[in-house]
Amino acid sequence: MALDRGGTLDCVQKGRALVLACGDRVRVQAVAGGGAIEALEPRTSLFYRSDAFKEKLIAANVSQVIGVVAPDVAIDEHLLNRWIIGAEAESCRFVLVANKSDLPGFAALEQRLAPYERLGYAVVRLCAREHAEALLPWLAGQRSVLIGQSGMGKSTILNAVAAPSARARTETVSAALRAGKHTTSSTRLYPLTAGGWLIDSPGMSVFGLAHYPRDVLEHAFVELRGLVERCRFRDCRHDREPGCAVQAAVATGAIAPQRVELLHALAAESDAARDPAR
Repeated sequence: MALDRGGTLDCVQKGRALVLACGDRVRVQAVAGGGAIEALEPRTSLFYRSDAFKEKLIAANVSQVIGVVAPDVAIDEHLLNRWIIGAEAESCRFVLVANKSDLPGFAALEQRLAPYERLGYAVVRLCAREHAEALLPWLAGQRSVLIGQSGMGKSTILNAVAAPSARARTETVSAALRAGKHTTSSTRLYPLTAGGWLIDSPGMSVFGLAHYPRDVLEHAFVELRGLVERCRFRDCRHDREPGCAVQAAVATGAIAPQRVELLHALAAESDAARDPAR
């Protein structure tokens, strides 16, 4: 554990009541051979995934979520959109890194990412094996977490921007399966020389957001802000209700229908998690 006064201390957790995430700030008490975690300090954000039955904490106190994609691994855009909603729900900046710009298919990847740029999300293009300078200004002074499917190059990015503190192990993508091999099995925080820190997270293929209620989810869609208040009914679910401003925007092409479909899916998951009969 990194201490405010400098240095590190091996700590154990006092009791089992605390559930800690990488990036948490805690109070410790010196004990023989190290320290004991006594209390958890208030969090500014908590980035995690959940469904109706369990949750998995990923990072606490982050100010920025960096999603990594690449042209040689099939991108699950449904998953990508969930990362974005999770970041927005925690008031974190979301940055999209398009890695492996040296590979064939990168131009097609850029076309797929254009709708996210139109929504206002930055897309940083790089080839982490050769250079990652384009990402450095986005990291300076930020508390960031890297997230992505396996094989997108998160560990390579980490080695490029956080060396020499990073010792991340990297592997190549399986050309036969076009799927990434898992190289990170747990989250770990790395301090950055320009200030702030960066958390590397394991590759993931699911990202549930059942812990957010419907009103929080609505606000996490940037294109819906200012629209939901204009619906005729205050409890509008933006489906088939008359006078729905969201559906009117879909009809005119102002909003992508798949984004509204995602809102419906996330809201259904949230409702199911809160159903006392489950």
